[in-house]
Amino acid sequence: MALVLAIVKRSDDMRGFVVLPKRWIVERFFAHLMRTRRLVRDFERSTSSAEAMIYWSMTLLMTRRLARPRPSRA
Repeated sequence: MALVLAIVKRSDDMRGFVVLPKRWIVERFFAHLMRTRRLVRDFERSTSSAEAMIYWSMTLLMTRRLARPRPSRA
């Protein structure tokens, strides 16, 4: 699996709040992980159990999204 890492830096001439591209995706992902109580702190002793908890958290998120009723189109 290939992974590409792109670092988005804020320029010095920006003033105030400016949305940086793709940064909100990462921050939203971390917010979803922090909803899972066990992932708020680093309780896991091995990386495999921490990875399993991340999969569990994302599985909960996906099942909630799939179970939501869709709004009907008018």
